[in-house]
Amino acid sequence: MTTALVKDAPSTTPPAPAPADGRRRARRRGRLVALLFVLPALLLLGALVVYPVLFSVGRSFYDASGTRFVGGDNYAEIFRDPATLKAIRNTVIWVVVAPVLLTGLGLVLAVLVEKVRWATAFKLLMFLPMAVSFLAAGIVFRLAYDEDPDKGVLNAAVVSVHDVFEGASPYPTVRARDGQGLHKDEDGSYRTEAAVSPGRTVALPLVGLPAKDLPDDAAPAYGAAAREAGPDELRGTVYLDFVPGGGGKQGEVDREESGLPGMTVEAVRDGKTVASTDTASDGSFRFTGLDPGSYTLRLPAANFAAPYDGVSWLGPTLVTPAIIGAYLWIWTGFAMVLIGAGLSTLPREALEAARMDGANEWQIFRRITVPLLAPVLTVVFVTLVINVMKVFDLVYIIAPGPVQEDANVLATQMWLVSFGGGNNQGLGSALGVLLLLLVVPAMIFNVRRFRRSQ
Repeated sequence: MTTALVKDAPSTTPPAPAPADGRRRARRRGRLVALLFVLPALLLLGALVVYPVLFSVGRSFYDASGTRFVGGDNYAEIFRDPATLKAIRNTVIWVVVAPVLLTGLGLVLAVLVEKVRWATAFKLLMFLPMAVSFLAAGIVFRLAYDEDPDKGVLNAAVVSVHDVFEGASPYPTVRARDGQGLHKDEDGSYRTEAAVSPGRTVALPLVGLPAKDLPDDAAPAYGAAAREAGPDELRGTVYLDFVPGGGGKQGEVDREESGLPGMTVEAVRDGKTVASTDTASDGSFRFTGLDPGSYTLRLPAANFAAPYDGVSWLGPTLVTPAIIGAYLWIWTGFAMVLIGAGLSTLPREALEAARMDGANEWQIFRRITVPLLAPVLTVVFVTLVINVMKVFDLVYIIAPGPVQEDANVLATQMWLVSFGGGNNQGLGSALGVLLLLLVVPAMIFNVRRFRRSQ
């Protein structure tokens, strides 16, 4: 009886918790721990990204002082301001040109590097510019693009090549002595005012050349000027009408005065050049075999041409392509390494099968390699588009002040309008919002590509 009562008494032991409740509590605990770890990053993200974006959006609806609400006037001003429109045009040029060139260069180099013995060393050299700050790279290229051939390495090379095929004149500063029988034409050449004929000796006085800049082979002109011309020849002397230390008589060849060698002299009759010669070391020249009659002696403008100074890389026309060139130097290694990583994962069986079927390397590259690399190429291209839209440092540093407006992109225009003298942070905020709206679609596209690849 007692035993039965004991058996029928209710048990005081609590029931074991259901497994589902334990899993839910564990998940909640895991979420709380994850939130605690993520919270600092979220706070930083909110302070450095979310809040500035929201503040810029709100600020874009106010005037320069930030006190008066102007609605969409700042956005309308973007498309009325010529400087901002030029910045938008330059941004479009950057987006169209730079990512295409970088992706193409990266693809070509990645394919070629696979056939190079020292591929790793080559990749390292190509990737090194990524370690250089944009500030340092901008200073380097600002010097490289300098128009002075003595400073700018690019113009030094251009001038050297030019001078090989077309020599520079040694007399760019020389001019005729006023009132001594030479007249300057509109094309920069000089001609004798009075007609001359065979049997005469003519002196052509020039000035404007420092004695220290005389050619090394220049000889005194006095002896040449004293020679008499034969009856069938026209003789003359081109000389520097200047005596070091002063003295001498203008228009006459003195004993201390030097001839100008290598000067081209032409005999002109009825508007046509009938003979041409170059002066000797003492400045003398002679024409023989001329028909009797009157002639005009001319010193062509090429004798006085200024030396070739190279290309104005940082002028209004070429400043944007020049800065894009600097950007290519920095980012080509990045594109090559990423595309090379994708290239290393390609199935070699497909490439070998194509070779077995008789395809050449160009066909393999065009019909197999590029299609298989399409996902990688797309990611690289879109990443570069995002980066190009935000380019600021190179444009601001490389472009000289007088052509800064011709090189501006949206990022530099936004800074100049807000802080670089414009002091209109309402318009600057509107430009920042516009830049954000342009970048966000590319970022969304890239994120989706990453998710699909995973």
